[in-house]
Amino acid sequence: MPTAAQEARTTKLSSNASSKFRVWKRFRRDRMAILGAFILLLITFSVILGPLLYTVSYSTIDFARATLSPSWQHPLGTNDLGQDQLARLLWGGRVSLAVGITAMLVSIVLGTLIGAVAGFCGGVIDSGLMRLTDLFLSLPQLPLLLLIIYLFRDPVRSLAGPEVGIFLLIILVIGALTWMSTARLVRAGFLAMREQAFVQAARSLGAHPLRIVWRHILPNVIGPVIVAATLGVGNAIITESTLSFLGIGFPPDVPTWGRMLFDAQNYIVSAPYLVIFPGLVIFLTVLSVNYVGDGLRDAWDVRSR
Repeated sequence: MPTAAQEARTTKLSSNASSKFRVWKRFRRDRMAILGAFILLLITFSVILGPLLYTVSYSTIDFARATLSPSWQHPLGTNDLGQDQLARLLWGGRVSLAVGITAMLVSIVLGTLIGAVAGFCGGVIDSGLMRLTDLFLSLPQLPLLLLIIYLFRDPVRSLAGPEVGIFLLIILVIGALTWMSTARLVRAGFLAMREQAFVQAARSLGAHPLRIVWRHILPNVIGPVIVAATLGVGNAIITESTLSFLGIGFPPDVPTWGRMLFDAQNYIVSAPYLVIFPGLVIFLTVLSVNYVGDGLRDAWDVRSR
């Protein structure tokens, strides 16, 4: 015969599965979210598998083929150095998506940690962390981002190499300047959840505070965090593209989408395809991420039904 603890555990697992099914059921009703998820998956699989199937070199320079229009040999044309644009777009997508996802993870982890500590502890700790959040919210992000990268770009390059160093610097700076909204969402969720009866019961039974946070409160506030994570990917991709477009991002031999736009700015009239294709990919990626984020937000919000 199953014990009471086993029955409670089974009931909880069944409830979690039912809740996830209801979230998926509401999400799939949103056609724009499904379309966004499809486009995002298509772009992701293209940049992962594309370089394996389209084996043309993205770095080979051939001035005899400079600024060729799209053709069967070069489906997206070539740039001013004769490099194949499709190959560079696929390889650049790996870098741009890696920056977006990794910077988002840094932001989400930092924001969740600060929000959880502030919401669970309360008092002076909550007040101090929220004033720190307000301070970061008041900072002009793009000028500060440019200043930090300009000051620490060369030391980081000398320590970790020109590519890895810039990658680490960009994701850390973007993540460190975009965690505030997540912290506020998590704090609000913790303030609401810590007064619930099941949390008070766990506390009265002597449960460790970390166990209360990890097992009882955090799973109930994870929905807004997931939504913030999806939207954070798009913001990080836009930020990296902006830095590369301004010429202070990755080195010229690393083909990110923003770097491709920077290299093509002098050929907008003579070779507009150099601008159209990377700009279109950035647009579709960020738009798809935003649609997925909106769909997840509505799916997690019971009041949206």
